[in-house]
Amino acid sequence: MTAPVTSGGVISERPLVLDADGTFLRTDMLLECAWAGLGTKPGETLRAFRHWRDRARLKSELAQVAPLRVDLLPVDPEVKALADEALAQGRSVALASASDLSLVGPLAEHHGFDRAFGSDGRVNLKGAEKARALVAAYGEGGFDYAGNEAADMAIWERGADAVVVGDRASAARLRSAGRRVTELAGGWAWADLARAMRPHQWVKNILLVLPVIAAHDFALPTLLLVLIGMIAFSAAASCIYLVNDLLDLEADRLHPKKCHRPFASGAVPIRAGMAATLVLGVVALGIGAALGPAFLAVVALYMALSLAYSLKLKRMRWIDIATLASLYTIRVVAGAAASGVDASFFMLVFIFPVFITLGCVKRLTELTLATSDDRLPGRGYGRPDREDLLNVSILGMVGALMIFFGYSFSEQGRALYPDRWILWVALVPIAWWLFRMVRLGWYGKQDYDPIVFALKDKRGVGLLLITLSLMFYAAGLWQEWFALWF
Repeated sequence: MTAPVTSGGVISERPLVLDADGTFLRTDMLLECAWAGLGTKPGETLRAFRHWRDRARLKSELAQVAPLRVDLLPVDPEVKALADEALAQGRSVALASASDLSLVGPLAEHHGFDRAFGSDGRVNLKGAEKARALVAAYGEGGFDYAGNEAADMAIWERGADAVVVGDRASAARLRSAGRRVTELAGGWAWADLARAMRPHQWVKNILLVLPVIAAHDFALPTLLLVLIGMIAFSAAASCIYLVNDLLDLEADRLHPKKCHRPFASGAVPIRAGMAATLVLGVVALGIGAALGPAFLAVVALYMALSLAYSLKLKRMRWIDIATLASLYTIRVVAGAAASGVDASFFMLVFIFPVFITLGCVKRLTELTLATSDDRLPGRGYGRPDREDLLNVSILGMVGALMIFFGYSFSEQGRALYPDRWILWVALVPIAWWLFRMVRLGWYGKQDYDPIVFALKDKRGVGLLLITLSLMFYAAGLWQEWFALWF
């Protein structure tokens, strides 16, 4: 048997002990359990937090409320390679974690490690307690240890060689004490956190401009207020996206594309996501308060409904689509609240079935791209539901077109659009656009978010611009603008 080589080329046959959270794993199992529990059993999870001062018991109860699939937890590839090399060379490899033993044991077994140490509901195996357990098992200086934070210093001081993941200060301190240190990068990138916030989704907040367009109010102060409102909604949306990703970790890891999201893949730690969520929420509500109580109420409603969607509603058939349509519609109401422009009742009645159609398109796309007939992870639909979704999307499309046609006969429609027949012509590109969206969703040729796809789809954008041009012409705006210019 060949003995392994550790830092500095020194030969060692000592056991290699790995910390789990933040070292072997690119996540934290306590926080994983907490968020998984909030997503599935929020009441039991919140009750478990009555033991927040007794960390060992808290970890035990959360592990019972929301047991994790340890085979899905993201692993640090460098630490995993180090462990695999040690195993191949005949060394004993163990996991020693402050997480509950009911999780650490299966994790160690899944990766072929020899032994597991963890908290047991009474003792929180962290810092000095972990050091005592390892010395009792292997003797003073009888093991090499891999950790990632200052709390691991108590273990490094009683072990032999040290592997330090992403903690330069601890690595420097150990070297100054004469210890051999292998330093691994670890850490995370701000760019990955920004990606988790999904800034590309902010384009959906263009919906806040619709009331201004419908009212033909293009004054600069009005547009500036809408722009500020869009910033608030962007912060609110990113806040909820982060919460949604934290609640959906297991479902995302089972998804062919979502498994690469920053939290699901472990590229960004859960703690960083929680801090960013708090900051974004404060920004959204702060701007909302500055724009007035009406806009603040709309932002708060949007965030509350989005949170309810993340926690429960997205798993309920049809209710999830109605909720998605409501969230899109709330953006339009927010545009009216920010600018002070009255939101037309007909406009709201028209756009809601449009968004029902787009909600169905979102689910159609997901089901078409699914690899089996099973229900989508975290959703209430399977591939056999595609025809029902198609039927509802067509009903939404037909309903929206009928409402638009009826609007042309309303008092407001006659006042704003003298040439009503041009509004009827505008029905053609609207119908074409909606049919195109449904068709592309049916064949799985869309992005997972139809609004984002629509704003990037050149043909679709062309149809929407044709529609707007026809509506402006029917309102006499083109004639008015050309008269001003020429």
